[in-house]
Amino acid sequence: MFKNVLHPLLHLFVPHQCAGCGSDIMSRQQVLCMHCINRLPVTSFHNFPDNPVEKIFWGRMAVTAAASYLYFSKDSILQHIVHEIKYKGNKELGLYMGRKMGEALLHASRFNDIDALVPLPLFSARERKRGYNQAFLLCQGMKEVLPLPVLDKVIRRQTSSETQTTRNRIERWLNMQGRFELLQPDAISGKHILLVDDVITTGATLEACGQELLTAANTRLSIMTMAYTVK
Repeated sequence: MFKNVLHPLLHLFVPHQCAGCGSDIMSRQQVLCMHCINRLPVTSFHNFPDNPVEKIFWGRMAVTAAASYLYFSKDSILQHIVHEIKYKGNKELGLYMGRKMGEALLHASRFNDIDALVPLPLFSARERKRGYNQAFLLCQGMKEVLPLPVLDKVIRRQTSSETQTTRNRIERWLNMQGRFELLQPDAISGKHILLVDDVITTGATLEACGQELLTAANTRLSIMTMAYTVK
């Protein structure tokens, strides 16, 4: 009974707002209101081979399966969500989106033999400044749905890279060469690993990381991102 009285009082004096639109018409257990949840632009790529994400890597890297959960476009609700996760410290939102990604893959047969999740690493100085790696948050959320280990120490980012936002595909690819180092090849050797990141545009960063992961013997690679940039 006390809890039933306390929650409305907390909501009155400390409003719990939707991370998508700012509405306070939601329970304290929610991070997005139902209106924003219903507006999320789901792709369903995880159910279909030869989808736009997989086509990015054709002729570039051996990928078993690849998908993105949502479509990303500028000035959209998803752009705000990505900004909240990456720059505003909204870890709960990152975990929530990871759970949604995990739910999408739960019954996707093309991803049913994954052995482990690998978050795309950040350069150490950038991760210290931010306080966390958003890809790791997504993996932690996915782990709540998929009973898979998160291997966040097997590969590291050796150097920081300049912003990729103004570069074309070739420039992005050149900018990422030699940026990653595989530290624990035995941890992924012979396994099917899922490389996880927040947004894919040209795939240059994921390709550079994925190529390094594939140097481990008999490793298979799949990719999952929260969002796919609509061109």
